[in-house]
Parts: sequence; C-alpha cells; structure tokens
Amino acid sequence: MAKKQLPPQALLIPLPVVMVSCQSKGGPNIITLAWAGVVCSEPPMVGISIRPSRYSFGIIRDSKEFVLNVVNEDLIRQADFCGSHSGRDVDKFKELNLTPIKGEKVKSPLIKESPINLECQVKDIIELGTHHLFLGEIVATHIDERYLDSNGNPDIAKIRPAVYCTKAHQYWGGLSKVLGTYGYTAKKR
Repeated sequence: MAKKQLPPQALLIPLPVVMVSCQSKGGPNIITLAWAGVVCSEPPMVGISIRPSRYSFGIIRDSKEFVLNVVNEDLIRQADFCGSHSGRDVDKFKELNLTPIKGEKVKSPLIKESPINLECQVKDIIELGTHHLFLGEIVATHIDERYLDSNGNPDIAKIRPAVYCTKAHQYWGGLSKVLGTYGYTAKKR
C-alpha cells in the first residue's frame, strides 16, 4: 500500500491526557492538555505546551510551578470539561467535585482523584509559535497506593490511563495488552 504525504502536522498518536493544576491569588485552576511528555530523566522533567491565550498560561508563567495530574478512564469527563471551559468563568474544582490536595513542594494543588500527580517547578519557558513550552522539573511524585502492583510499581492495568488522538479529536482508553518489556529483544540473543 502506498504512503500518502500530508502537510506537516503534529500527528503523533496517541498522546497522554493530563490535567494540569495551578494556583493564582484568585484560587486554583485546572487546564487539560495533550501536548505533554517526559523530556529528561535526570533531573526528572516534563514539558507541557500551552497557548498564551489560555487562562492557566499566565498563572503558570507567573507562579513558575504546576502539578501534572495523570488522567485515567474514570476522569475523562472531568478532563474534557477542564479543556473546554475557562477558569476565568468557572471554578473547575467546585463544578466537578474534584478534591484539591496541598502539595509538598509547590503551592499548586494536586487533584486527589488523579492516580498520579507530579509536582513541578518551571525551569524554562520556550516560545515556539502558537504554543509556549514549559519545562518543569518534577520535585515530588505521588501515586495512589491502589494503583501499585505487588512490587510497588505502577500497575497500568489498574490505572487505565486515557490518551488523546489528535486530528480524530478522540479520547481513548484501555491500553489492552503488554507487547513486551524494555530490552526484551536484547535478552533473546
């Protein structure tokens, strides 16, 4: 079958769905993003990209911190709401009955209902075009104990992370099966 060339576009599928919480003088806010990912192991860092027109952009730029909250299948309705409503107009924690938890290292709240929370301090902001990339160093990691396996590692089957498929504009869940583990091909030799 032939390959069809498309115009250059961000067609990386799937992307993690995350709810990023932040704190302003006016209160906490949540923004849903799919432009998010790990960018460094040591120190552990993530990158999130936000349009300057979004309400959370100024909050995170000014506070230099945020919490990246992993979204699972149970939180997809809340994630969609947080991505399609502005914190300028609605208190998303109150509207969605989400529970803010005080962070250990940052003033931004964790979302209790999220299986994994990463407290981050902004190390750099890079203007890219339509979005700015916030590079956040992970300064504290939290996971709900019910999502750990017997070895103390995250259990993906229990977490049931949600992903977003750009261009299709769809949320997907159910990472259904393990295909291999890191380095499994090298071990077979």
